[in-house]
Amino acid sequence: MNDLDFMMLAIEEAGIAFGKGEVPVGAILVRGAQVISRAHNLREALKDPTAHAEVLAMREAASVSSDSWRLAGATLYVTKEPCIMCAGAIVNARIARLVYGCSDPKAGGVISLYRIPTDSRLNHCVEVVSGVLEEECAGLLRSFFRERR
Repeated sequence: MNDLDFMMLAIEEAGIAFGKGEVPVGAILVRGAQVISRAHNLREALKDPTAHAEVLAMREAASVSSDSWRLAGATLYVTKEPCIMCAGAIVNARIARLVYGCSDPKAGGVISLYRIPTDSRLNHCVEVVSGVLEEECAGLLRSFFRERR
């Protein structure tokens, strides 16, 4: 599997969130070629401001990891550019690589507003790949917010 294949899985997760009335963001955490966790936004259902897809995927992966909370060597695929909270968690989890679909000009913590994962002042830097299946990811968000208006 490659970046496109894993992003398609993240889009599937975003679709599940959409069906639940959650902002459609999905995340897949991979180590090597193995999916170690998958999640979607659940802020409304859990009444939890931290229940972003990225955070939920990292929590699940860390809980099943045999060695520690560190997710070294893992790649996180997410449909939308992570916010500053999620970007900070990605750095703290020591994730090696972040691949995301569409940017978030209002809250993006990776490139749009801040550059947290690549900030050399922090204790870890993350390789970032953006724009993977960008239109598909953005389309889900546009459809969701169009229905809400």
